[in-house]
Amino acid sequence: MSDQPELSPTDWVRDQTAKILEQGTTDGVQVLDRPIVLFTTTGAKSGKKRYVPLMRVEENGKYAMVASKGGAPEHPAWYHNVKAHPQVTVQDGDSVVELTAREVDGDERAHWWELAVAAFPPYGEYQTKTDRQIPVFVLE
Repeated sequence: MSDQPELSPTDWVRDQTAKILEQGTTDGVQVLDRPIVLFTTTGAKSGKKRYVPLMRVEENGKYAMVASKGGAPEHPAWYHNVKAHPQVTVQDGDSVVELTAREVDGDERAHWWELAVAAFPPYGEYQTKTDRQIPVFVLE
């Protein structure tokens, strides 16, 4: 089995990831003119490494992963991977660090949700499209 992480089956996600890997940095790779970071998670069942490019939500060296899936009724597949394997690699620019993710709630989630919506305003709209509360992980 290869240790090389797998690219997403979703075209635009795969294209973003390939561009980051080709450049060696997340710099200049954006969604709606907003920066992204590249997370590497471990599959909950497969144990395979998987790339997950998400919007850049950072504060004081901590990062958030917002499991929005565009406001879909279910969590993105990577949500279950992070719950099962909270050790996540984060690439921001050309800096790569290993961090531990934990799902947040209450006031801490409210704080990070505010940062997330400021970083990427469509998150606010996504929450109105779904009955589930969009999960937020903090990585530190």
